[in-house]
Amino acid sequence: MLNDLKGKTVLITGGTKGIGLACGLAFGKQGAICTLTHKWGSADEHLIRKQFAEAGAPEPYIVEADTREDEDTRALLRDIRERCERIEVFIPGVAFAQIVNSLGDISRRSLLQSVEYTSWPMVGHLQEIKEIFDNYPRYVIGLSSRGPDEFHLNYDVAAACKAMLETLCRYLANRLANDDVRVNVVRTKFVSTESLNSTAGQDFEPFVKALNPDAYIPIDDVADAVLALCSGLMDGISGQVLMVDGGASFYDNLMGMYNRRNERTTVPNG
Repeated sequence: MLNDLKGKTVLITGGTKGIGLACGLAFGKQGAICTLTHKWGSADEHLIRKQFAEAGAPEPYIVEADTREDEDTRALLRDIRERCERIEVFIPGVAFAQIVNSLGDISRRSLLQSVEYTSWPMVGHLQEIKEIFDNYPRYVIGLSSRGPDEFHLNYDVAAACKAMLETLCRYLANRLANDDVRVNVVRTKFVSTESLNSTAGQDFEPFVKALNPDAYIPIDDVADAVLALCSGLMDGISGQVLMVDGGASFYDNLMGMYNRRNERTTVPNG
């Protein structure tokens, strides 16, 4: 780490579960002060604080705030502004989208609402941060998936939102290039999270692991990649979509499945 993150402020919306929480713990271990948001009382705050304490990380601020509501966002940022002069890292981690079982499930309302939760905060929250802090975060990291490029079950709307997020990343990086801001997106393939299980179904994970035990990526690997982008060692990277999948995108295809089948059925000589 070139950057000393001790005492620096990290804001992670949707940061009380899954990859967002893993990112919070990764930054917390570096001494950063994390603010984690959630909605609908979905967070077990006692458990989260216990996890941070066990990691030797500063106690996080856990705030109930609907990322879709402007007033919630402004109240959240004003509260953070009372504690610090700058947000060092912003991770818009909320991923809420319509689960699609058929074409009839897609509506204009559900699509726009999904965009407001999943894609728009990368822009809208940055505008509000600039207004309240008079500066931008030094690092902005979005979270995406392979959904825009390959079929994911029930993922039609979510994939569209992720595609928008990745496009906005590139344009924001260009517009903020002279403001000491780096904007990137980290993509993953399969990570064992509540969100993936609720979208694809509870039977999906055991099915995939039976075919390819290496297809799932440890959640801490994703968090470490996000941390690395904010370490100072990768400051030349901006406007990029980085894939964190352990090489699964290369070998997780029919030819790879065929090869793994042969490896399991080959009888050793001698």
